[in-house]
Amino acid sequence: MPSSRTPRDTVASAPAYTTTERLVAEALGTFLLVFGSIGTALFAADFGASDAGTSLGVGFVGVALAFGLTLLAGIYTWGPISGGHFNPAVTVGLAASGRFAWKDAPGYIAAQLVGGAVGTTLIVLIGIFGPGTWLSDAQNAGFASNGWDELSPGGFGFGAAVIAEILFTAIFLMVILGVTHPQRGTAGFAGISIGLTLTFIHLASIPIDNTSVNPARSIATAIYGGGMALGQLWVFIVFPLVGGLLGGLIHRALFERGGVAPAPKVARVR
Repeated sequence: MPSSRTPRDTVASAPAYTTTERLVAEALGTFLLVFGSIGTALFAADFGASDAGTSLGVGFVGVALAFGLTLLAGIYTWGPISGGHFNPAVTVGLAASGRFAWKDAPGYIAAQLVGGAVGTTLIVLIGIFGPGTWLSDAQNAGFASNGWDELSPGGFGFGAAVIAEILFTAIFLMVILGVTHPQRGTAGFAGISIGLTLTFIHLASIPIDNTSVNPARSIATAIYGGGMALGQLWVFIVFPLVGGLLGGLIHRALFERGGVAPAPKVARVR
């Protein structure tokens, strides 16, 4: 006999996770995202060539896939606990859309920053035991940090970085909000859609500024990227947050005409 419970009743019966559990989940998810993707960029993107001259590195296509795959894995692993933000810009965008409480945003952002910093710190610890001057070379090259002009892989300037970060982060938020809508969302496929969106964002924008769309990722790499990376870091904090805010507000204005969709008691990516 079919259940008489409504979808909302089903969501309400989900386990109520504590604040600590949710923050730990955010830290772990951000750690996975940063460690996996930045590790790919530093260890595997340019691994040299075989004796036949075939490249052994994964290139920026492989790095883009690493960002998408690690996010996808994090969403399905810890998303049911915390919502699977793993990104301060996502937290701000969800709050602006009405899907997440502003009062909970500072704790989420702090957890994300810690998780990201742990990710790059462990990469450094591995690098200490690397061949020759691997670690110092990686740091001198910026440690996969974001940037413009000299730090841009394609030589793009300040304005390009600003526009790209606002635009791509806003797009990212609108996809997230669309596929996780309580009534219109794609339920179990949301994580795939979100992961693939982050992949295409990196495919398009790595040549511009090495792609941030995530202040936690940018801070985590700039810590070890040297003076120039730290000097340009503010752009990759401010403008992804602006893009996330705009994405949340635009989605709310265009697609929530009957009011903001009711969020489950435990915000999560389903």
